Amino acid sequence: WRRLHGVNRKLNELEDCDIFSPCAAAAMYKKSILDEVSGFDEDFFCYFEDVDLSFRLRLLGYRCLYVSKAVVSHVGSATTGQDSDFSVYYGHRNLVWTFIKNMPLPLLVLYMVYHLCLNILTIIWYVYKGRGRLILRSKWDAIKGVGQAIRKRRNIQRTRTIKTRDIWNAMEGTSIKLLMSRRGQ
Repeated sequence: WRRLHGVNRKLNELEDCDIFSPCAAAAMYKKSILDEVSGFDEDFFCYFEDVDLSFRLRLLGYRCLYVSKAVVSHVGSATTGQDSDFSVYYGHRNLVWTFIKNMPLPLLVLYMVYHLCLNILTIIWYVYKGRGRLILRSKWDAIKGVGQAIRKRRNIQRTRTIKTRDIWNAMEGTSIKLLMSRRGQ
């Protein structure tokens, strides 16, 4: 997801590789696999719906492959506008739901402080930018939806087929994993 976003690279420098999640605008899915997880979560409406879907597929043992020769033209947030009230609201609300619904319990516990700190810093940032009401409404609505996310989580975690360490390994390159590995060196 957003691999090499904004980076000018030559096609012959790129390699196929596993990634955690694609942008849905640049993804191809088998219909049978989408049916297996009931497709996109309609509660999300937009933003992070692709990460949520990929997370659920990964928990069932499916992989996501970055195909270096594929070319996709997509302007993210072209309709709603980058950093628009619409994209900020749905993006930050759905981020919380994705984390709650999909993260295996040991990683949920491990990442919780990090997740909360990032959310608090985000709130501070948007308050500083004069958009406090917007971000607070987004996070408040996320909190109001946590009960529904937990109900969905039960089924997702009950039916997952891979081990926690497999998710940990698939998240290689995430900032928390990099931070943890640097502390151990």
